[in-house]
Amino acid sequence: MIPGCHRYTSAPCPAVAAMSQELQTIIDLIRYGASRFNAAGLSFGHSFDNALDEATQLTLHALHLPHDLSPVYGNARVTEAEKEEVLGLFLRRIEERIPACYLTGEAWFAGLSFRSDKRALVPRSPIAELIESGFQPWLGDRDVRRALDLCTGSGCIAIAMAHYNPDWHVDGVDISDDALALSRENEKRLHVQNVRFLKSDLFAGLAGERYDLIVTNPPYVTNDETDALPREYAHEPELGLRAGDDGLDLCLRILRDAPLHLSEDGLLICEVGEAEQALVKLLPELPLAWVEFKVGQMGIFVAECADLIEHNARITQLAAAREAGAPPAGLF
Repeated sequence: MIPGCHRYTSAPCPAVAAMSQELQTIIDLIRYGASRFNAAGLSFGHSFDNALDEATQLTLHALHLPHDLSPVYGNARVTEAEKEEVLGLFLRRIEERIPACYLTGEAWFAGLSFRSDKRALVPRSPIAELIESGFQPWLGDRDVRRALDLCTGSGCIAIAMAHYNPDWHVDGVDISDDALALSRENEKRLHVQNVRFLKSDLFAGLAGERYDLIVTNPPYVTNDETDALPREYAHEPELGLRAGDDGLDLCLRILRDAPLHLSEDGLLICEVGEAEQALVKLLPELPLAWVEFKVGQMGIFVAECADLIEHNARITQLAAAREAGAPPAGLF
């Protein structure tokens, strides 16, 4: 909240008017927004990880300027009406704790602009880095004809894979009708021709379908972590976050059923985030390669189809116990 005012409106109070006189340029607004965001204790984790980047995103959006505007325009002066638009977005971000990407309706993923709203999680997976690198060195010289994005949400992973690999046939799957509607809007937005979206509860609706590559960013946040998330995450669908007491409820089902939908030398790439340690403890015998990104390891593994088949009996046992309501082994 701006000191001395109850709410910023089109008829600003004296405190706002005085403050507004000090904000003359794009850089002024960005600096002010970042300061206010930090002072308000906002949480950053939806595409951007700091106040300065979020303030930049909101400022440029309100001014109808490109996200990659050259810094030489930083000292460009803004009008009073433009300041009102920017400050209005700042206030919503502070008071309502809405993620910036939901306020702008846009999120960038793998160099592409996606529509983003409350129907699906904000695109932010480090899998973007894998897509842009052609999934190397993991794919090697494998010939990928068909790829699957399981739990597609906004469609960002499926569409990015299709965009960068026009010779692939890519399926995106989700259980949520809202998410699928958003993914199809993004398909049209980015004009990709080699992707289709299907409704399915994980693999349940994919009988007979096989893929050379399965990529998935399923829900993996534990119950306790979900309950303790900052207010920003309450705007996202909980269906895309909560995954049981150890975060592995969906992951175990994916590990169990993936061999039925992978080609003989197919790969499964799966994000489990902070549930990595729980997975390693639960299945220490399963050989998983944990991907190192530019910023380090981020809870994404690569599994070979042959290894998943070899350890399927144990994975099936664990998944069955989970579905029967048994607590995760070693959790209590």
